Amino acid sequence: MTDRPLDVLEETLGSEVNVTLKGGETYDGILAGYDQHMNLVLEDSDNVTIIRGDNVVTIHP
Repeated sequence: MTDRPLDVLEETLGSEVNVTLKGGETYDGILAGYDQHMNLVLEDSDNVTIIRGDNVVTIHP
């Protein structure tokens, strides 16, 4: 049985991820946080990016 999406995010928390959005944009960073709507917080050495969950197509470790 496959894990629920939020379970997968919990396992990925603190790891490097690549996020693809509906418009085709991609973001790389450390998954620093998320919420029940799958809104994401990504951190890298220069900044923090908040991504609204309804724009996310894929998240790859």
